Amino acid sequence: MLALIKIFAYIKKEFLVQKSYKFAFFFNIFSVFTSLLTFFFINRLFGNRITSHLEPFGRDYFSYTILAQAFFTYVGTGLGGIAGRLRGEAMTGTLESLLVTPTKIRILLLGMGLWNFIFASLDLFLYFFLGVFFFKIDISQINILSALVIFFFTIVAFSSLGLISGSFILVLKRGSPINWLVDTLSGLLGGVYFPISVLPKYLQAVSSWIPVTYAIKGLELAVYQGAPLGQLSGDVTKLILFAVILLPLGIFSFNYALRRAKTEGSLVRY
Repeated sequence: MLALIKIFAYIKKEFLVQKSYKFAFFFNIFSVFTSLLTFFFINRLFGNRITSHLEPFGRDYFSYTILAQAFFTYVGTGLGGIAGRLRGEAMTGTLESLLVTPTKIRILLLGMGLWNFIFASLDLFLYFFLGVFFFKIDISQINILSALVIFFFTIVAFSSLGLISGSFILVLKRGSPINWLVDTLSGLLGGVYFPISVLPKYLQAVSSWIPVTYAIKGLELAVYQGAPLGQLSGDVTKLILFAVILLPLGIFSFNYALRRAKTEGSLVRY
């Protein structure tokens, strides 16, 4: 019960901080809408054609990209969110106070992670609301179970990468190569902006090592084709493997970085 109270207190604190920046809130809504418009007009340039690369998903470029973009924006929160929160706490001088309190680190990280996903849920809702009701995207065939399973294991994998990214923030203070590397590779090679079948074979081989590749492919099929878990077993299995490997690695790296920062007394530096 005490752990839940502490998590709620952290979420409330972040909510009050965000509430004080009302312009940023409305600017975020505007950014989502402009992103949708950008891909909508790109799709019009193609004449709403379903190319051979989009045939497996049965949708045009706009429908494919918006789902992939909304999903990647959401799960990407697990990657950059923890590192961003740690960086923000360091800049406001509260990081050391948080990390040396009796509160267990896992409770603190859980509070950070939950807040990030709660805030990111707004963007996800906007993408789907505008996509379905304004741009008339058809998601009537969605297989909810398949979509939820893909969501869960992708979030675990990306949150684990987020712990590794946070480790770099604790040690280096500024910048995390993990964020840049994963964001760049995922956007270019993970199927966020186009199916990976567009890529040459040697780049498709690289994309097979990126978790979001299987997540986006599986989600597109689950939402637009109603694919059951049996049909998506290959993609789901790979996501589970990524989660199983990355989670202990993320926990280990974060604990190591925290011990090092405490030993060096560098928690107060940013």
